[in-house]
Amino acid sequence: MTEHSKKQQLFELIRANPFISQQELADSLGLSRSAVAGHIAGLIRERKLLGRAYVLPDRRPVTCIGAANLDRKLRSLAGIALHTSNPASQSESFGGVARNIAENLARLGMPVALLTATGKDSSGAALLAHAQALGIDTGGTLQIEGAASGTYTAVLDQDGEMVVALADMALYERLDPAFVESCQTRIATSALVVADLNLPLDSVDAVIGQARRAEVPLVLVAVSEPKMARLPRNLSGVRLLILNRGELAARVGRELAGETDFDAAVAEVRAQGARDLIVTRGAEGVMYTRGGAGEDQIVRLYAHGAEVVDVTGAGDAFAAAVCWSLIHDGDDLELACRRGLKLSALTLGVAETVHPRLGPDTLMNTNHQD
Repeated sequence: MTEHSKKQQLFELIRANPFISQQELADSLGLSRSAVAGHIAGLIRERKLLGRAYVLPDRRPVTCIGAANLDRKLRSLAGIALHTSNPASQSESFGGVARNIAENLARLGMPVALLTATGKDSSGAALLAHAQALGIDTGGTLQIEGAASGTYTAVLDQDGEMVVALADMALYERLDPAFVESCQTRIATSALVVADLNLPLDSVDAVIGQARRAEVPLVLVAVSEPKMARLPRNLSGVRLLILNRGELAARVGRELAGETDFDAAVAEVRAQGARDLIVTRGAEGVMYTRGGAGEDQIVRLYAHGAEVVDVTGAGDAFAAAVCWSLIHDGDDLELACRRGLKLSALTLGVAETVHPRLGPDTLMNTNHQD
């Protein structure tokens, strides 16, 4: 048996059982343990394995970093009158941008890890149990004694459109650069990292730096106009920034009165280092950038018509579908956006924050004509 064939057999044994020990490999192949170690080192150099844990490239997770909340939705039963009581219905679910994206991806069949913070309370325990039941790796969660898990309360009008939302997100200030540093191996062995701007500014900067050094594609997802202040000035290392028109205006610090202003703002943010942008525009659809540095071509896509039951989670579904598409079909942003619009429309049509009937085939048949 040649050295090449021995190394190939060793690789196949690891593929079949990523937890196999070096001694078991040696016994199966009739090799010394030192010879096995040499072959493993060679496979790591060839990027067929990722690190000492024998992480196979096709099993690397998408790592989602950011908020995991208990969501409360209050929906008015009639037109909302200010400064008085309004009859409403109430529901509770699990939310948070990073957690929502993680759940969408898990339901779509992707391996997923979630890096977040919870209190050591009943809400935190329920959040983690729900994620684990979906197959999401929550081993990197920061659980904080004496802290309350994050909450997000949305007030919706009778048509399901959000009127106002109140968020208790102070817990995520504990996801500091030291926490990001402790997750270095998890980030470096990811197929893709997606982070939301509930993280502190310094932590977002640390995630960008780690992803850049590890050459892992990074998607940043904005969460609100005020939290655009958490986006670092240097975006070198960001594969994709997903935000809406208001968040884009907040980033450049001026009103975007027309399409010329809009296009100039997109070019300005790309010049800060982000490779590409996707800007969501509600019922108008989305736009995305195309071309290398200095080629600020902007493509616009119209939204799918959808019956709106509840808008909560539609933007996170869009981001999840884009990430799913980047993993499956590389850098085709048109296809990624079409898949995002499809999943967003599906999510608008259900009361749940994440569509409960997603599966690995949900996006497979989406093409450039959809």
